Amino acid sequence: MRRSDADATHTLWLVLRNTEGRYSLARADHPVPTGWTAIGDPADRAACLARIEEIWTDMRPDALREAMA
Repeated sequence: MRRSDADATHTLWLVLRNTEGRYSLARADHPVPTGWTAIGDPADRAACLARIEEIWTDMRPDALREAMA
């Protein structure tokens, strides 16, 4: 079942980062999954996606970046 656009605009999201430096989104009203850390404050989905685009400039996992350094 698809939520209405009005419901979606009121949903708060979190930007998550895992131990390998990968980013994702999760609803702020759900527990943060094991292995992930919330980055910043809850915001609407568009703002969270913009934050990820701004900070995740290298898609390689941290271990690969370290091995190549």
